[in-house]
Amino acid sequence: MNWLLVLFLLILIYALVAYVIREKGIWKDHITFYGPILGLKTARVGFFDRFMRWSTVLRIYGTVGVAAVVVVTAIGTVMLVVALFFTYQTCPEPTGIYAPQNILLLPGINDFVPSTFAVWFAFVLTIAIHEFGHGILCRVEQVRVRAMGVLIAVIPIGFFVEPDEEELEKAQPAPKSRIFGAGITNNLVVGFLCMGLLLLALGPVTATPDPIIYGVYQGYPAQEAGVPQNSFLRTVGGQDVHSVEEVAALMNQTRPGDQVTIGVEKDGVLETYGLTLAAWPQNVSDSPSGFMGVTYYPGKDVAASMHQLDRPAGLLYLMVLPFDLGGYLHLLAFESPEQAFFQVPFAGYWGVIQLLFWSAWINVNVGIFNALPMVPLDGGYIMKEGIHSFLRRRGQEAYTDRIVVLFSTVILAMILAIISVPYLCRLPQVLALVFPMFLP
Repeated sequence: MNWLLVLFLLILIYALVAYVIREKGIWKDHITFYGPILGLKTARVGFFDRFMRWSTVLRIYGTVGVAAVVVVTAIGTVMLVVALFFTYQTCPEPTGIYAPQNILLLPGINDFVPSTFAVWFAFVLTIAIHEFGHGILCRVEQVRVRAMGVLIAVIPIGFFVEPDEEELEKAQPAPKSRIFGAGITNNLVVGFLCMGLLLLALGPVTATPDPIIYGVYQGYPAQEAGVPQNSFLRTVGGQDVHSVEEVAALMNQTRPGDQVTIGVEKDGVLETYGLTLAAWPQNVSDSPSGFMGVTYYPGKDVAASMHQLDRPAGLLYLMVLPFDLGGYLHLLAFESPEQAFFQVPFAGYWGVIQLLFWSAWINVNVGIFNALPMVPLDGGYIMKEGIHSFLRRRGQEAYTDRIVVLFSTVILAMILAIISVPYLCRLPQVLALVFPMFLP
């Protein structure tokens, strides 16, 4: 199926439906447009008023959140500068994380973000708690919420809260900052809460002691006999084996050229394979015993790595885990046959782990991105309020917008540079191929 054609047809249908609705004014009380994006809205927003009874607690929460957002803004900006410097110095190929389809966080299109229930749930959760955070703090700060709703065709769905712009503009800097920072604060709190639950949930995981054939050497006995990868080795020479150590003890009694029959279980089916053992590759071992040509899954080491993720280095690794497709811990985020190599407390366990991982990963990343000091991101509006308050005390508030525009432009330029540098680095080669007669 040509998915590009399907996508084009869906966009065309959406555009036609949106055009008719806009031109005919259909359901105008419940449908609004943000540029080309259609939103379904309702004025029944009394839900947010229920939180006014906890105004004092929520103001404290919002104030602490703004302080945390300022810290995250600084960290995010430094990370952006480091990423730009690294990209400029290495000039990477426009592949992997720099490939065009991986620029946006689109599940199923981005190579590192699968289209699974866990990912879509995490997206909806992230957007919902972000926007509801704005709505709740609006009411706490006595700013009316005019409407709330759902945005259609925003990856592919989003939420929005529509405050009264006049009341929001009249609010003091501190309340406005709490309102702007509420979404980021919610994302970070939920993200780190899910990360903590993930680490706790990994505690009971233990690796099965059974020997698991994880890989086979090309051109060696196991591969030539058709032994499958990701399978359980059950017997060697007619003897049952329950660990890699037992396999090694039996193999130490063999020599290259010996005939050995092994029993291998794959997907619940047991098959036998006859092998003529080879000598060990010189760069692997100088053992005189026979060599089947297999590698075993290091389950105990992987389980130990899971249990060490609560350390600072482990927490940082969780943020880059989706990009480590060849790593042993990718089973925390992606469907993998390796999940069958562990003893877990209940059925559906790995689904819960993936749900917690993506809820943590997407919330934290969305929170960090929105904290960047660039309008129209929430971090940009908080920056604007801070700059305005600072300049107003000095009678120079007229310069606020200029400074905000300058900061926003610099941040946007850095983001665009990180995206474009891998392509610009290769512009001379492209021009040389297209216009060779015009270049020396």
